[in-house]
Amino acid sequence: MSPEFEIINYARFRHNVVANARIEVLHAGMRWPEGPVWFADGEYLLWSDIPNNRIMRWTEGAPATVYRYPASHANGNTRDRQGRLITCESGGRRVTRTEHDGTLTVLADRFQGKRLNSPNDVVVKSDDSIWFSDPDYGILSDYTGNKAQSEIGANNVYRLDPRTGELSVATGALVKPNGLAFSPDESILYIADSGASHDPDGPHHIVAYDVIDGVTLTRQRVFATISPGVADGFRIDTEGNVWTTAGDGVHCYAPDGELIGKIRLPEVATNLTFGGPKRNRLFITTASSLMAVYVGQQGAQRP
Repeated sequence: MSPEFEIINYARFRHNVVANARIEVLHAGMRWPEGPVWFADGEYLLWSDIPNNRIMRWTEGAPATVYRYPASHANGNTRDRQGRLITCESGGRRVTRTEHDGTLTVLADRFQGKRLNSPNDVVVKSDDSIWFSDPDYGILSDYTGNKAQSEIGANNVYRLDPRTGELSVATGALVKPNGLAFSPDESILYIADSGASHDPDGPHHIVAYDVIDGVTLTRQRVFATISPGVADGFRIDTEGNVWTTAGDGVHCYAPDGELIGKIRLPEVATNLTFGGPKRNRLFITTASSLMAVYVGQQGAQRP
């Protein structure tokens, strides 16, 4: 068994890992990379290098290149169901869509006339609605955005209606909402609260909500408490396991919230995504690097 894998529950985690797989460093020398997203049709990965104000691109067998610069301190990324890139811009304080011809469309930059804080992470539901977190990380300093006061005065998670373009608050109950992902059947929305990043007594957990009629969040509960560190970005596999970043690497939680295994890394993990031709390669951004490892699971595809 590779020394990078720590099996906590053998029966539940052993089949999730590949015994002879090794951690590969695909690119290094960055400043807080984030938001990896896999483009299966082009067989490449995009991710953000936030303080360096760029989006990077990696293809197997070739050096990483700059996909976009400047990038408004891009943070979280995903794709919509039409294959377009959706990006949270911490510096631009907005959510944008990159059209197929490369032009940018602003999807959201204000709520009730006030500028958003610094959109952080984003997921697209099967009904084309866009859900994103909006903590204040990007306006706390000039490192990952532009220092400013919050106009909204709250750290919310928003839902953008695909038909009307209306932006509504999905939840305002978290201290610093961060990564988010739906369960495979979209009946549950998981959201990280990384409030402990700036308050030692703050939350460092992932909460779960039931999703009613595809729109309303209800029954908030703590799904898993992350230690060491906080949950930043995470993804769900086809069995409903939650693979989340943490202070010592990647933690894997079963659907009932049990910590069943870890992938230990030499740096703090910031985000991750499943990719590769079989969706069984875990791409992980860390404090300064892009890493990858093959696992025994596949990333979930939404309905």
